[in-house]
Amino acid sequence: MAANSGDILSQHVAEFHFSPSLFLSRTSADTFLSEILLNLRDYRISESIKVQALSLFAEFPTFLCQTSESSETTALALLEIFSQLSASTKSWNLQVHLLLAITTILISTDCFKEDIKPATDLLELLFQIVSEQNDGKQGLSSRHLKTMACDCLWELECCYPELLSTKLEPLHTLQQLASSTLYQKYTLLFSTVLKNAIQGLAHRQETSVSVIKDILSHNEGFSWKSSEESEISPSVFTKGYRLLPSTVESKELKSILSLLLEESFLLTPVSQSILFHNLIQIVTMVYSLSPVIFKSQLLRLFGTMDVCLFITVLKLKGAFTESLFTTEDENFLVKRLSGMSQHPMLSNPLKLLYLDFLLHFPENRPISSSAEESPPILLTPSIATLLFPTVFHDSSTVLSRLTVLCLVYLENEDEDQKGINLISDFMRSLQKIVENNGGREVTVTFFRSIFLFVKYLSFCSKQMDSLVTSLAELYQKHYALAPYIIDLINNIQLLLQDSVWPISLLQTLQHLIVGLPVNGMDQQALKQHLKVLARVAKEDIIQQKCTVDFFLRLIGNIDFCQLSSWRMGSTVLSVCRNLLLHRDLKAIFLPLGDLLQLISVQFEDLDIRDHARFYYMLLTSLSSEKLARILSPGSTGNNTKVHTLSTIMAESEIFSSLTVQFLEQPLLQLVECPEVEVASIPSSSSSSAADVKLDTSYRQEYEKQFADPEFASTVVLKYYLTFTEAADHQYDKLFSILLRFEQTDSTFEPINDISVHCLFQGQKPCIVSLLLHPRQVSPSFLNVSAIFTTKEGFTCHNQLKPLQIRFPDLFLPLPVPSHWSTVAKQKLFDQLWESFSPSLSNDYGESLCCLQVGKDFFHSLVYSKLCRFLIDVQHGLDFYKVLFFLAPHCHILLTLSWSEETLSVKIVTDNWKLLPYLNVFLKDISVND
Repeated sequence: MAANSGDILSQHVAEFHFSPSLFLSRTSADTFLSEILLNLRDYRISESIKVQALSLFAEFPTFLCQTSESSETTALALLEIFSQLSASTKSWNLQVHLLLAITTILISTDCFKEDIKPATDLLELLFQIVSEQNDGKQGLSSRHLKTMACDCLWELECCYPELLSTKLEPLHTLQQLASSTLYQKYTLLFSTVLKNAIQGLAHRQETSVSVIKDILSHNEGFSWKSSEESEISPSVFTKGYRLLPSTVESKELKSILSLLLEESFLLTPVSQSILFHNLIQIVTMVYSLSPVIFKSQLLRLFGTMDVCLFITVLKLKGAFTESLFTTEDENFLVKRLSGMSQHPMLSNPLKLLYLDFLLHFPENRPISSSAEESPPILLTPSIATLLFPTVFHDSSTVLSRLTVLCLVYLENEDEDQKGINLISDFMRSLQKIVENNGGREVTVTFFRSIFLFVKYLSFCSKQMDSLVTSLAELYQKHYALAPYIIDLINNIQLLLQDSVWPISLLQTLQHLIVGLPVNGMDQQALKQHLKVLARVAKEDIIQQKCTVDFFLRLIGNIDFCQLSSWRMGSTVLSVCRNLLLHRDLKAIFLPLGDLLQLISVQFEDLDIRDHARFYYMLLTSLSSEKLARILSPGSTGNNTKVHTLSTIMAESEIFSSLTVQFLEQPLLQLVECPEVEVASIPSSSSSSAADVKLDTSYRQEYEKQFADPEFASTVVLKYYLTFTEAADHQYDKLFSILLRFEQTDSTFEPINDISVHCLFQGQKPCIVSLLLHPRQVSPSFLNVSAIFTTKEGFTCHNQLKPLQIRFPDLFLPLPVPSHWSTVAKQKLFDQLWESFSPSLSNDYGESLCCLQVGKDFFHSLVYSKLCRFLIDVQHGLDFYKVLFFLAPHCHILLTLSWSEETLSVKIVTDNWKLLPYLNVFLKDISVND
């Protein structure tokens, strides 16, 4: 029974990990919590399973402990289990996870308070563990336990600052006496407590001369009150600290900090970074401490290759600037960052990080106090030239280096035309690759590099004109780049509203397009040309007479009007719509009217002709002001277009304006249809001539069917589609329901959507059939959503509860030809049984399962649960043969026999990985409800 409990607990833990919300929808959190605590007390369950269960508290504490009462009860129970294990050194792994679970529960559920017994008990227990000096007696187990206790205390001090501020004296003693790897843990714990204590004094504006000396000698109870009232945020590094008065004596504190710095090299790089972070804040807050205390560590830190320690150097630089760093130091750091950002032995992410450090370098005397990207003054053009990108670099590296170079040349614009010309040459190299179909990544990099160039170096008129010419040539060769060019123009206009460069580019593209011959023009190229002209028509500065003349020539081409689709016509009308909104409409009034009339007469699509006629009526009947009011897209708020009832929407805006209402609560549900057993009981007496002819070739004849990949590959599951009990009566009539199924794994082939015409509350539920094509055999979950239309005409989206596909749902009867008799099936069963011997293949497996059931229940179980899969029935011997087929081509064969209140199930299969699932299935059906 213990082994069974352990297996069940392990299975429940796995299911909970897969989806906590789904698991708790089938059972309550308190029930599962009770199951975990009960199994943790059971000595017969293995420690590994208990550790798995405890991991749930570390990952999902608020799912399991949903109330403060539940948290307190659980923490007390876990403390009791810990106390029972404290005498054993073999269970240190379980003890470690118990401490972690208790600490996580109390912190996550906000139950770590002085008036809560588990909190006070835990704190005393943790401090008792770290205070013990018996490493030699218990060895490695004690060290692991102390490590976790230190981590828990450190986490508590971070979450509740000043909690341990009255324990600085014993913590300092422990830190000095530690000689094992625990020294690192004690050092980090002590430095964090010390930093929080000093910060608390600064916030309270303590003025006593000996206040620091007093707190360093404290060895009292825990400071619950200070931790609850504290407003300190120790995880955030800022300069906005209050300072202790200069009259405060800091001699003892300086001695402690010096010793910590001298021994800091003993720690790992990450731990050193945390220690320096704490010490920097302490020196920042204590006015009488000089930053020179860090001077002895700079030489070691300057030569580090570890990124954590280099970040520490930058923290020191940002905190103390010229108080600690000379100009020579600053120059060295800039050169070091420049070298590290191109070091061949470093990974790309690290190089990009060092480039980012350059753009946010904390200078001794910064020119600007803004937080915008700006390279240091000491990063000269000669140093920056070494950062020049090549076409072989990845996109992120190219863009980051170009940003640095552009900013450097921007600061030195008078003397660095050569560098700017080099950037232009580099972009021309990228353009050559794009022209030769270099791929999407290079294309995106090219256009982003142009954006950076225009953003920072738009004052370079010569290079900007050259860019316009280059882009026009590129567009002439690759019309498909029109969306990239339009996006570039839009973003530059958003960034530089007064820039004339986008207008110059649009005019160049306009002249290029309108000069093309309309006869024999490629349809795909024409689509891109129309997109560009539609964008050109939005600019009031650009004259549109040549655009209208181009369209008159285009529409005058009978072949174009007859062969063009509705989408092409819609694109043409979008240009006309923009022209109607143009500021200089009078200049194109007559030719635009002729164009709209020509479209309304010659275009093949009726809808396009109607729209053109409508636009013509607007043009001839309304003033420019009224046209702007009617055709304008409307005001914008929260980035969402608002259309008035009198606004005429463009064809391209129709689908974007359609909204779908998302319903939060599940409105629909899929309920499994009860199985109706219609299978006949096999009889051994029936046979046919075909059985005699087949003789021993049943298996060969059976396996021939699998040559067809579609054979027996579909599992059909039937469900009732109904309303949930909490369904809103506002949605009592639903139409055009579309059910969509999203897989959480790759168990099945893509699942087709299911359409249901309508569903009304109070009427008979609709039956839907879910067709599954398994790729592999395993239970799974499907995320189900529904899109439907309400009686008011609104389109709604609703997320249903996940649909569980259980292992038994995949069972299919033996797929044999319909003319095969019962005898033929029984002989096939025997041949398959012999062929699935594990000695013949590593994929095969066999097993034996024994269950305690009564005789009547045994027969009832077979006929209620397994009737569809029966192959042979021997009533007098209480013996049955059962076969499950599982798509795409797996088999499970069972022989069931009953004797002396025991059901024996012998199993063979051609896929041994299915045995755990089958074991759970047999246990489930053997429960006598």
